[in-house]
Amino acid sequence: MISRKFAGVAGAVTALTAGLAVATTLTLSAPAGAAVASGGYHFTTIDNNKDLTFNQLLGINQAGLIAGYFGSGAAHHPNKGYTVKMPYHQSDFTSENFPHSAQTQVTGLNDIGYTVGFWANKAGANFGWYRHKGVFHEVNFPGVPNSSPQMDQLLGVNDNAVAVGFYLNSATPTGNARGFEYNIKTHKFTRIIQPGVTSLNKKTPSLTAAAINNHGTVAGFYNTKGGITDGFVRRTDGQFTTLAYPGATMTQAFGINDSGRVVGAYTTGSGSSAQSFGFTWKNGHFTEVNDPHGVGSTLINGINDRGELVGFYTDSAGNTDGFLAKP
Repeated sequence: MISRKFAGVAGAVTALTAGLAVATTLTLSAPAGAAVASGGYHFTTIDNNKDLTFNQLLGINQAGLIAGYFGSGAAHHPNKGYTVKMPYHQSDFTSENFPHSAQTQVTGLNDIGYTVGFWANKAGANFGWYRHKGVFHEVNFPGVPNSSPQMDQLLGVNDNAVAVGFYLNSATPTGNARGFEYNIKTHKFTRIIQPGVTSLNKKTPSLTAAAINNHGTVAGFYNTKGGITDGFVRRTDGQFTTLAYPGATMTQAFGINDSGRVVGAYTTGSGSSAQSFGFTWKNGHFTEVNDPHGVGSTLINGINDRGELVGFYTDSAGNTDGFLAKP
């Protein structure tokens, strides 16, 4: 199974244990009665019928093009990447898979024709990639001791062709996440480090960079000194804002648009009692947003400048369904 950005909610939305990097499937308990159903959004379920048991939608651009994948990663259900355009009929899905990969996820896209993601080989190693004008390019953070198997993922990209993601280092037993930016045009890598960290060692807490807007503001999540996973927003001037949903056991930011609105998910409880709820955040204010069919199992992964959201939820049959939410 590919480990990712949202597996984490169980550990730290995979995407995220590494942030993402953990498992992809969660088991969530029944929703709390006080939870918000839709938050004023209109929801549409969008699934690729090649595998109706598992779809995740991870990014959306201004043209309404959505990035995602189907398949849980279990035996006979490999992750297979795709994009889907309006009006989101089955004929509007286009497969997008790294050549000769065992599994692929398309995790982000921009408005000028770039998509990003990661692919896995049969041994379970993950490698980042971007695609432009039909050509795939592999991207892995250079010159570092990696986890075994290797774990490199690209999770988001802006219109300046700057991507963000993470790799796992060789700390035992599973490695710690190290967030970074990658400038596709200059091929330059830049680390993203939480405040107070003056140097990285194997045990420095994890940080995952999950999204970047056109102003260069990055959103993601990190492990605090107290061992809690919180979301963050880091501006180009270095200002670092922690996002911690009140009462949550974990908060993860997965997307950000040019107005600074952040989307993500927060978790309550743990283990078999864990529940996941979507949120938007701006200027210090959280708003809970959940798909009405999956209150207690909703994750919001992407947002465009029109405020349209994409993500996924677990339905009553136990399937993972993608959704589009319009304000």
